[in-house]
Amino acid sequence: MPDQDAERLRLEEADARRQKWRKWGPYVSERQWGTVREDYSADGDAWNYFSHDEARSRAYRWGEDGIAGFCDARQHVCLSLALWNGRDPILKERMFGLSNRQGNHGEDVKELYYYLDAVPTYSYARMLYKYPQAAYPYDELIQENARRDRRHPEFEIIETGIFDEDRYFDVEVEYAKADAEDILMRITVHNRGPDAATIHVLPQIWFRNTWSWAEGKARPGLERVGDHVAVTHEKLGPYAMHFDAPDEIRFCENDTNVTKLYGVAAPGRRFKDGLNDYVVGGRAEATGSHRGTKAAAIHRLTVQAGGAAVVRARLSRGMIDAACFAGFDGIVEARKAEADAFYGVLQAKVADADLRLIQRQAYAGILWSKQYFKYDVTDWMEGDPAQPRPPRSRLSGRNREWTHANMDDVLSMPDKWEFPWFAAWDWAFHLVTLAHLDIEDAKRQLVLLCQSWYMHPNGQLPAYEWNFSDVNPPVQAWAALRLYEDERRRSGRGDRKFLERIFTKLLLNFTWWVNRKDPHGLNIFQGGFLGMDNVGVFDRSSPPPVKGSLVQSDGTSWMAMYCLNMLRIAIELAQEDDAYQDIATKFFEHFLMIGGAMTNLGGEGLSLWDDEDNFFYDWLTFDSGEATPLRVRSLVGLIPIFAVETIEADLLTRMPTFTRWRDWYLRYRPKLASLVSRWNTPGADDTRLLAMVRAFRGGKVLERVLDANEFLSDYGVRALSRYHLEHPYVFEYGSYRSEVRYVPAESDSDLFGGNSNWRGPIWMPVNYLLIESLNKFYGFYGDGFRVECPVGSGQHKTLKEIADDLRNRLIAIFRRGASGRRPVFGRYEKMQRDPHFRDHILFHEYYNGDDGSGLGASHQTGWSALVANMIAELHGD
Repeated sequence: MPDQDAERLRLEEADARRQKWRKWGPYVSERQWGTVREDYSADGDAWNYFSHDEARSRAYRWGEDGIAGFCDARQHVCLSLALWNGRDPILKERMFGLSNRQGNHGEDVKELYYYLDAVPTYSYARMLYKYPQAAYPYDELIQENARRDRRHPEFEIIETGIFDEDRYFDVEVEYAKADAEDILMRITVHNRGPDAATIHVLPQIWFRNTWSWAEGKARPGLERVGDHVAVTHEKLGPYAMHFDAPDEIRFCENDTNVTKLYGVAAPGRRFKDGLNDYVVGGRAEATGSHRGTKAAAIHRLTVQAGGAAVVRARLSRGMIDAACFAGFDGIVEARKAEADAFYGVLQAKVADADLRLIQRQAYAGILWSKQYFKYDVTDWMEGDPAQPRPPRSRLSGRNREWTHANMDDVLSMPDKWEFPWFAAWDWAFHLVTLAHLDIEDAKRQLVLLCQSWYMHPNGQLPAYEWNFSDVNPPVQAWAALRLYEDERRRSGRGDRKFLERIFTKLLLNFTWWVNRKDPHGLNIFQGGFLGMDNVGVFDRSSPPPVKGSLVQSDGTSWMAMYCLNMLRIAIELAQEDDAYQDIATKFFEHFLMIGGAMTNLGGEGLSLWDDEDNFFYDWLTFDSGEATPLRVRSLVGLIPIFAVETIEADLLTRMPTFTRWRDWYLRYRPKLASLVSRWNTPGADDTRLLAMVRAFRGGKVLERVLDANEFLSDYGVRALSRYHLEHPYVFEYGSYRSEVRYVPAESDSDLFGGNSNWRGPIWMPVNYLLIESLNKFYGFYGDGFRVECPVGSGQHKTLKEIADDLRNRLIAIFRRGASGRRPVFGRYEKMQRDPHFRDHILFHEYYNGDDGSGLGASHQTGWSALVANMIAELHGD
């Protein structure tokens, strides 16, 4: 019987630092090319400086990529998989996809692969890659997507017909750990086609190139010993890579092919693309047989129709072990059974098998999507001693104000191909899901974001790699509360030290917002695009196209939410330390001031709330003194709902200083307090309410949210009201004209570039915040407050029932319906019906606002993994 506590015990050992169970994991990116880190161009055009075609021949400076990659936490040594079907023009060593401008809706991976399982210590992990038996259609994918414009959907690999007649291999990659530093890799190749087919399978090992950038850097080494490879690295110490009965073992160097790329003669040298040139090109001199910094075992297999073949490899700390494959499969199966036991406990209350499948794959994706991320901005700007100096233009270019930034950590990524870099607001949502699996790592990562080598000295948090200085919604305090409360609910005690540590860091960030994003000191905040790209009439990251400024409903509301999150943390900390009562008072006051400002912009009597439409809008204020609302019914008008908090009355009884000042505000600033507060009115279970949106306005906003002709879809809440399909919003001023129209799928606007799209689709994170806000309102209003849902149905539901209804709609994106179809797969019949496709879930960046089909990045497990939280919340987690 599997030990249901085995994985928990490993986590406890890792947390206590008795064993390094987190040291090795799937931390290898799926795309290192086309990133800011690898861009040394003069113009900052990362996509064109370093292409997919060059990636096999050029050594990376900052990280590595590969298929099913596995490495140590500093990425000294990497494992991955390479394949060749005998027809492709190149060895399949990394995922292929289109660059930002090749895709008609932005960058897009053109492969089919799935994260199927993992546990937090990666003692067991499994993924699946579908590899065609015909030549991979590189040119067709590039040319057809180039032919299409933004009115057409992306052209995907499944549409090429290359998987027809099942002429492909299902390549299953499993990792299991015999101990913390003993990694078993099992590759099972299934031939799904009607005929026998041949395939080359190459488990690979290599060192990240750390020696080419400065003179005198030590070069690590791989050296053959029989059918195995001795691994020598000055920081890691000795390891051994064992291969099980390969046809060959070949070596090359993880160095740039200067002959191919630059025409530099280098007789006798073997480069990064040596394995490709040997296997595909037949060039024997491209590899060696005994030593290098990159190696692969070559297995030439013929797999019968419907059959399977297995390849094994093992990386162990220490010396070569000739008996390393004895009991190998037994270890893998034991770890797999322990993973089943781990999830058996976690999912004990989820009775529906399909929901368990969806949830487990969402968890697997959040674990597989952790990646080693290294980026020293100063070194990147100034260049390396042993390399040509970068162009001087980079000293005044991207991220020039972030010379302190030096990231060298394993982080949760939005998507390891399309977005293989951290983004601050995405990260917060990732960690809320990761906390279900590995609370200590979730806390570590959230604290990491606020450390001095990430956070700017002025208090700003880095937004994302392409522009650290851009501004994302400040959701980190919300995430900290979620982690604290989740741990307290599960273990009976919250981590006060963690909460205090993150709170003191976020005080700096809050101050930055107040000083930098409230330009006129009016408590009205202008954050830029705030993560929602093209939701507006014009690019909100740039100055308006007219002489004036944008007053953002969402920017101000995010700050109101930030105030309440910080207030709630301060109240929690004040239960054991009276000093936090004064800080709680400050955030209470600040929240009241923001509420007043939203109702009376700059003292001019203007309000972000529109009494005619009963909705919140952005305003454009002109230098002439004129002002006009931008009447776009979008998520911008829903975000004020997120600024809500309920407090249990008994917590306040232990805060006399805070209570005294609270009462002063309520007595001497009654008009201000009445705008946002029901503090003196007991709610359900004697709770108190602070909210930017009171009952009347909240009810009016919900009338739009719950209307199928506006925001409500069968699959969640749309980013833009469907009203704008027939009634597009048009903004005209002088010669400038812009239009916002509801588009349920990919955007037809290139406003923000790439695949940015908030003009109709369903986005998981904002839906999740809306659901949480409804539950908080329910905590105050209770069962007595009911709203018609859906509008026109005649059914009135409590806010909790509405929140649960929205959860079920979002889960329905992935769930197999009565017809056997999963909405996420959309029009692709093979994915809907084929038994080798239909239960492999993809978690996308966003979803069609009408039919729920997946859009954008296809492995954006980061915030779409929140579906796992929703399943847990519905089933009594």
